[in-house]
Amino acid sequence: MPMHLNYRLPAPEELKSEYPLPAAAQELKAARDAAIRQVFTGESDKFIVIVGPCSADNEDAVCAYVSRLAKVAPKVEEKLIVIPRIYTNKPRTTGEGYKGMLHQPDPARAPDLLHGLVAIRKMHIRAIGESGLTAADEMLYPENRSYLDDILSYEAVGARSVEDQQHRLTASSMDIPVGMKNPTSGDLAVMLNSVQAAQSCHRFLYRGNDVSTSGNPLAHCILRGGVDKYGTCIPNYHYEDLVRLLELYEKRELKNPAAVVDANHSNSNKKYKEQIRIVCEVLNSRRYNAGLKKLIKGVMIESYIEEGSQPITEGRVFGKSITDPCLGWEDTEKLLYAIAENC
Repeated sequence: MPMHLNYRLPAPEELKSEYPLPAAAQELKAARDAAIRQVFTGESDKFIVIVGPCSADNEDAVCAYVSRLAKVAPKVEEKLIVIPRIYTNKPRTTGEGYKGMLHQPDPARAPDLLHGLVAIRKMHIRAIGESGLTAADEMLYPENRSYLDDILSYEAVGARSVEDQQHRLTASSMDIPVGMKNPTSGDLAVMLNSVQAAQSCHRFLYRGNDVSTSGNPLAHCILRGGVDKYGTCIPNYHYEDLVRLLELYEKRELKNPAAVVDANHSNSNKKYKEQIRIVCEVLNSRRYNAGLKKLIKGVMIESYIEEGSQPITEGRVFGKSITDPCLGWEDTEKLLYAIAENC
């Protein structure tokens, strides 16, 4: 069956013109970007915490969550930079299930990508305005990042996308940190190849144009665990795994060696409460080994207002994940203070 054109979407410039980032938010983002950059270049020893829902599914709930983060962030700012995780695209292993707000601004209704693009841009802008925190999102579709590239302070390339040429080359155009996750197989060489590609300059096709990039020196690794041929989760956050990554980095001529540890996904086997223990173990490894303290720049945590997850039904609980289960706010707040005390 041939591809059917539903309707033409507005160009990124059109959407940005209709929903502009306010001047005050632009200044705030510039300051946040500079502070985050200094962590990845080694000029700052602050620790990055990227924390938020598995998927952003409701603007009011996401903004309420980020506003809670905003109350904690100033109390830990001497040690931490808190980056809200506002993921608006959700990769699906089989293609089935909720694909994020970009696809479905209302999870209970049919996909609507035009309204989805508007919804995610408005939500990100609102979150910045209400919290003073710029966010992270996942680059699931390289051609779509242009709709948010003036808003985000961090982007991640997922385990299923990290081997894709277009993701790697698009990452080379960014002026913010981009984390390249290890693939679902757990192969660290593939991840490092992606970092190398993202740090290099390229010429390629993008949104119908012939473009050139100068490379992104802030491209780095994200360890998220892997899955073996039997479907068993194999974590890669343990001390030996971190040392191995450090050794692999030392064998390559890469700029700004850095890694972030994703405490959920295959590292926790999606047992969301394990994120607390995993983060604590990573912090212990950093304290024990000076090389790891320099390499491990932060952690990713999946968290929402209410813990766990729920199906997409009419009586959904406000601020509870409809995809992977997340830590609740009470545990998250305690963990943030513990990270600041022990990093």
